[in-house]
Amino acid sequence: MEKKKAKRLVNSFKYALEGIKTAIQEEQNLKIHMIVIILVIIAGIILKISQIEWIICIILFGFVISLELMNTAIENTVDLVTMEKHPKAKIAKDVAASAVLIAAITATIIGLIIFVPKIC
Repeated sequence: MEKKKAKRLVNSFKYALEGIKTAIQEEQNLKIHMIVIILVIIAGIILKISQIEWIICIILFGFVISLELMNTAIENTVDLVTMEKHPKAKIAKDVAASAVLIAAITATIIGLIIFVPKIC
């Protein structure tokens, strides 16, 4: 029984990693977010941000990427259910995309609060 549980656990991680890989390969916006994360990490190293600032950045990375992944899941689910243009499908896709936009704007504002004083 324990082997079965361990195998399920390993598989759940495997499927999650496959999802991340697929999303990075197929979603342009996720690629952009990943590039921004790399640039923020480089800037954080160069500007020697504090431990709490790193924690904030890491939380924001996870927040934006998680919402982008959820947006991708919602878009693909809607496309699976209907390929027709439908007002409800548009609302679902637009609202999911809006959630990512709000998270990205929030992360940008917080990033500016952290980084601008170190640059100026």
